[in-house]
Amino acid sequence: MADPTKTTDARPRILYADTSPSPPFPLRMEGSVISGFGRGSKELGIPTANLPVDSSSSSSSPSSSSASAPWLATARSGVYFGWASLSLPPEHPDSTTTTTTATATDNDLAPSSSSSSSFQIYPMVMSIGYNPFYKNTVRSAEVHVLHAFGADFYGAPMRLLVLGFVRDELDYAGLEALVTDIRIDCDVARQSLARDAWTPAEGVVGGRRGTLDGSWLVR
Repeated sequence: MADPTKTTDARPRILYADTSPSPPFPLRMEGSVISGFGRGSKELGIPTANLPVDSSSSSSSPSSSSASAPWLATARSGVYFGWASLSLPPEHPDSTTTTTTATATDNDLAPSSSSSSSFQIYPMVMSIGYNPFYKNTVRSAEVHVLHAFGADFYGAPMRLLVLGFVRDELDYAGLEALVTDIRIDCDVARQSLARDAWTPAEGVVGGRRGTLDGSWLVR
């Protein structure tokens, strides 16, 4: 269990060198968003989009019942960060979001949309594992997209480009400590991704374009 007397504020907010991600990253995962444990928004105030964990699915043939990611079978349990792309239905209030501002909040890291693709790219942080605080018995992949959506998007196709590992999954003395660590995870993701070599050339953060190849996210 995490030491409840030890602050996590001292964690570095930028991970890895400024150069592009190095092996085994980036890692890919795709599938359709499914309903999760129902506690992300209700208990934590941090909504998550869940993808089913099934390493048997072929990367060339994703389905609504399994996420395409053979690497999940041996992936280290913990928190990761990277980019998520979503193909939202036309009636979804965020299907054409292009908001840009100057302050680093969830909606400031706004997606850009491509005229040749229905997918929009967002920064994300995700957990892979059993979440020892909740004593899960089923391994899950829970994605927190760093954007305040106007509606749910269950069933929407999602692609993930995982760029790095943040920390191991932990148990906590209480809910407040868990939420604090998750919010720091989000801050780590935002700051680590706000570098040119970590930003897709297809355009993401506030319309800014970097040098990372993110073509798979919007193909």
